[in-house]
Amino acid sequence: MRRIPKFPAIFLCLAVFVLSLAWSLDIRLNLTASFPLGLYIATDQPTDYVAFCLSGEAERIALARQYITPGHCPGGGTPLLKQVVARPGDIVRLDERGIAVNGRLLPRTYPRLRDTLGRPLQVYPSGTYNVPHGLFWVVSSYNSLSLDSRYYGPIPSAAIRFHLRPLCIKQDDLNAPGRTDSQAKEDGRPVGR
Repeated sequence: MRRIPKFPAIFLCLAVFVLSLAWSLDIRLNLTASFPLGLYIATDQPTDYVAFCLSGEAERIALARQYITPGHCPGGGTPLLKQVVARPGDIVRLDERGIAVNGRLLPRTYPRLRDTLGRPLQVYPSGTYNVPHGLFWVVSSYNSLSLDSRYYGPIPSAAIRFHLRPLCIKQDDLNAPGRTDSQAKEDGRPVGR
């Protein structure tokens, strides 16, 4: 009978324990390009960052094109992680330049007409929107390839699974207005998670 080396077995057990403990304490690790890399605590209290589920046609397309992976959302996808940029009472303008909230154009939010594989993207209709109660606009100004409200519009509050409060964030991401497109192109598709 072949023995398992001690060090890898101990490391594996320790990793499983630490990940289980972190999950039970509602600590989440963000490794996506959608917002700052780091550790977050899941909370019910409103914050600027949310995890939410797409629905309907937007989720079906995101799954089919592998912008998101299969997961625990009602439609079968994984939750997206985004920053809330517009809340009820805000005025959002979407046009070819991007998303402006209350007159301020957000960086890296211009809508793309095709994804990195050349497939057409359905852009939410251009216009000016008064954000009503119960809806939120979510965007990643860290990555112009992000799958966000430019493509599916505002999200209902019912789609939000939980809010995320930063616990420990990579310092570069705190100071930078956004990540570069090249950092997100590694897998050749928009960043959805």
